[in-house]
Amino acid sequence: MIINLKDRTAVITGGSRGLGEAMAKALGVVGLMNVQFAVKGEDIYVLEVNPRASRTVPFVAKATGVPIAKIAARVMAGERLADCGGHKRPRVAHVAVKEAVFPFARFPGVDLILGPEMKSTGEVMGLDVDFGRAFAKSQLAGGTHLPLEGCVFVSVRDHDKRALVEPCHRLVEMGFTLVATSGTAHALRAEGLPVTPVNKVREGRPHVVDHMLSGEVQLVINTTEGSQAIADSFGLRRTALTHAIPYYTTVAGARAAVQAIAALRAGSLEVAPLQSYF
Repeated sequence: MIINLKDRTAVITGGSRGLGEAMAKALGVVGLMNVQFAVKGEDIYVLEVNPRASRTVPFVAKATGVPIAKIAARVMAGERLADCGGHKRPRVAHVAVKEAVFPFARFPGVDLILGPEMKSTGEVMGLDVDFGRAFAKSQLAGGTHLPLEGCVFVSVRDHDKRALVEPCHRLVEMGFTLVATSGTAHALRAEGLPVTPVNKVREGRPHVVDHMLSGEVQLVINTTEGSQAIADSFGLRRTALTHAIPYYTTVAGARAAVQAIAALRAGSLEVAPLQSYF
């Protein structure tokens, strides 16, 4: 493990376990500490370390039932962590999902695609007994209404194509139809999936945005890379936003959405008090 605390950005190698604890001890922090990591391959980059609480603290407190802020305040006042109960790891049998809320709909012309900047204006939480139901609740709380039927548009970069085969299989099994750009359609067909090719915007009309405007697309899965590809798909993202079509730009997000749709189709979501999970 290598930690360079002299630079504003530290490169850490050798695994992520215990990194936060190591930095807290090196910096002499007592109480809460907010750390932002970025992971690329086998390297973990520390973007910033701040001796303060963050928006994650109330989320973790609600998810685990541990009063983190209260414990931190007592420790900062001089009490031992063991005397506050903060050394005990809670055991939970539920799943909590945090979803960011973005103000894109309020600003015409803003692109939905995300980078390293902090663009969220709030966060919501989905809590349930399994991931699919918890993720579904987080989407509803964030204003995204997942479809239970209809047509799914899929267009992904080359190294994501194989990873999307299994989620697309599940969508077809649930009765959804698939449309895709030529390259993605070819890859999905090779795996035995029924899919209808559709034009990209620059390939001429009728194209995918036309289908979206006509109400023929209920879910969009689109991953892209490179400045030209991002620019070409801008209209796709804006149309999804303005017409409230759920839109996922990562493989992980697409998989989570499919699990949530399956959970919603299996039965309605239940509302329970937070205390009932502990």
